[in-house]
Amino acid sequence: MTSRFDVAIVGSGFAGSLTALILRRLGLSVVLIERGAHPRFAIGESSSPLANLLLEELCDRYGLDRIRPLCAWGSWRRAYPEVACGLKRGFTFYAHPFGERFGRDAGRADQLLVAASPCDEVADTHWYRADFDAFLAAEAERAGAVHLDRARIERIDLAAGAEIAFERGRRRGTVRATLLVDASGPAGALARSLGVGAGTFPGYPETEALYTHFEGVRRLDDMDAFASPDAPYPIDDAAVHHIFASPLDDARRGGGWIWVLRFSNGITSAGVAAEKALARELRLEEGAPAWERLLDRLPSVRDQFAGARPVLPFVDRRRLSYRAARASGSRWLLLPSAAAFVDPLLSTGFPLTLLGISRLARIVEESWAGPDLASRMEELGRATLAEADAAARLTSALYASFGDFAAFALLTRLYFAAASWTESCRRLGKSERATSFLLHDEPVFGPRLRRLCEAAADPDPGVRRAAAAAVRETIEPFDVIGLNDETRRNWYPADARDLLAARHKLGASGEEIAAMLERTGLSVSGRPSGSRSVGSTY
Repeated sequence: MTSRFDVAIVGSGFAGSLTALILRRLGLSVVLIERGAHPRFAIGESSSPLANLLLEELCDRYGLDRIRPLCAWGSWRRAYPEVACGLKRGFTFYAHPFGERFGRDAGRADQLLVAASPCDEVADTHWYRADFDAFLAAEAERAGAVHLDRARIERIDLAAGAEIAFERGRRRGTVRATLLVDASGPAGALARSLGVGAGTFPGYPETEALYTHFEGVRRLDDMDAFASPDAPYPIDDAAVHHIFASPLDDARRGGGWIWVLRFSNGITSAGVAAEKALARELRLEEGAPAWERLLDRLPSVRDQFAGARPVLPFVDRRRLSYRAARASGSRWLLLPSAAAFVDPLLSTGFPLTLLGISRLARIVEESWAGPDLASRMEELGRATLAEADAAARLTSALYASFGDFAAFALLTRLYFAAASWTESCRRLGKSERATSFLLHDEPVFGPRLRRLCEAAADPDPGVRRAAAAAVRETIEPFDVIGLNDETRRNWYPADARDLLAARHKLGASGEEIAAMLERTGLSVSGRPSGSRSVGSTY
């Protein structure tokens, strides 16, 4: 069996299947080569306003009408109730000293709540990947992509043209393509076969993760230690982060964090990412016993999981971060999800991957048969790694601040300011003002982001404190959601008045802001006025 295609994509998860759908819309022949089969467990589950906006833009540009409802909670649940997802109204962070119950500081110094939407209708989602990936793979097949699942790749060769030899069942086959795209995850099939090499993120801590899916996880708003009826959104309907660090007298052990993501089918995704010394002390490779040892150190989190039980075996990911040394060549490309992985701390994986898919689609549109295809692919690979490096710098700074929650909360403003600025610019038709993830190539913000992140990870406490204090000045020209309003005491609602007040920063009139808010489902008063797409917050 030998077949010829324009594009061969390795991996039929969300990134591979969405790419296949778009390329089919552009008239190319596409084959998806998948080692496993759907439905299957996959990590990487929490979207964000920027991710949903990018997905929305792709759907509108390439006529993906059946995918369009998946861009917001309300439309998703109406169109595809059988495809499980979770409601994400914001980012919830709590600080936990080891061995102590959550303190509930009166000034909210031990918590951070950043809203992502004004109501459920236009909210973001957690993607239950077993359902979501299977749905997209079926849609890719529906669009005419050939899907070869349970296929084991034996060889990838670029010497005689882009060629993949594989075994499927008792049959062997060969696929030849003009372009190979790897969507199989970090250190995936294409990267291994081509020997592109694995680099590192400079200065990034070595981390390990342990995770699974649970049933019976308590809601925080049912627990007196956390319940906050006047919070800017329901605290559990979010990406929940429990942040912790080793005692100050033993900082070498490092810190980490636990995520809690709820789905509509009663399943909760939860896991821990920890610096290596602490991961070794907990012996994360032992799975369930290690999880219990961690909960023993976090009494309030143990209360949340008191009646929970895992429904899948624990997965231990010994080395969480990954960065390929190269992400593209003249005949091949690693999508961002295959080129690098940092950490799920700020849900950066989906927007990075969707930016990569969007850029690839534009290149195919404009240069598929042109002489500049190879050079543009090389450029795309460099941009992919540059944005991953920016995400790694900020995440590294946040890890260094786990023991100082005030500094941690300040540093997160760099992410929320850049993401909300980017989303607002794109919705206003001013995308040229925000061309890169985390604004890392913006002439002012980018260099300051780099310096602040490096300083925040400095071993000198004085340098770290000075870096955190400088965040306010850095984000001020880009703050369109009131992050520098200290009276909010770490609670940031989705309030349309913030965008109106910041219209001069965006170079927009009050009428333009009001029209954008109405168009995207957030009225000037801050109340939802429609259900078309995600409300503009961050």
